[in-house]
Amino acid sequence: MREPYCVGLTGGIGCGKSSAARIFEKLGAAVIDTDEISHALTRPGGIAIPAIEREFGAEYVTVDGALSRVDMRERAFRDPAAKARLEGILHPLIRDEAQARLAAARQPYVILVVPLLLETGAYREIVKRILVIDCEEDEQIARTTRRSGLKAAEVQAIMAAQLPRAKRLAGADDVLHNDSDLDQLRRDIEVLHTKYLTLAAEHARAASASAGKS
Repeated sequence: MREPYCVGLTGGIGCGKSSAARIFEKLGAAVIDTDEISHALTRPGGIAIPAIEREFGAEYVTVDGALSRVDMRERAFRDPAAKARLEGILHPLIRDEAQARLAAARQPYVILVVPLLLETGAYREIVKRILVIDCEEDEQIARTTRRSGLKAAEVQAIMAAQLPRAKRLAGADDVLHNDSDLDQLRRDIEVLHTKYLTLAAEHARAASASAGKS
């Protein structure tokens, strides 16, 4: 079975993972976003909703049958055990869907977006390289408050639960610095795209040679 070359994209909240992923996709990469999969699982009629309702009660499901994200976020922050229970429901479902999409990908390489890739160690047997997108912490807070409506203190609490910036950067094979504008980000991604095309071609040749020997 063909195994696509896979790059894990991660970074702190507000660093620009979604923007980077969209640019990679326009350049021809496949993009699998675990946050997007999670949202699909927990939207109205999502397959995770019945298990969430059984585990946490109807008060964590909206009238239209979706996860009540605000209520669950507040619960998870004050109750680490509840957070772990929610992850126990979602993570296997997310992983199954991510692996199915990976197997179906026909693009030269895959960008797998995993916000907590380095924190959890998940998907490490799948990704060949780790790409960290990074920006200054003040910019993380400003971007997140603008887009989400969260207060600065709430964003800082989320950041505190994530890997410290220095450790995240230390775990990277490649780093995208996203402190400038979108045009600069696009230029930097174009350089990485060329690099990943080369690595993906080498990976495909090695896999083909190995298959030929078996």
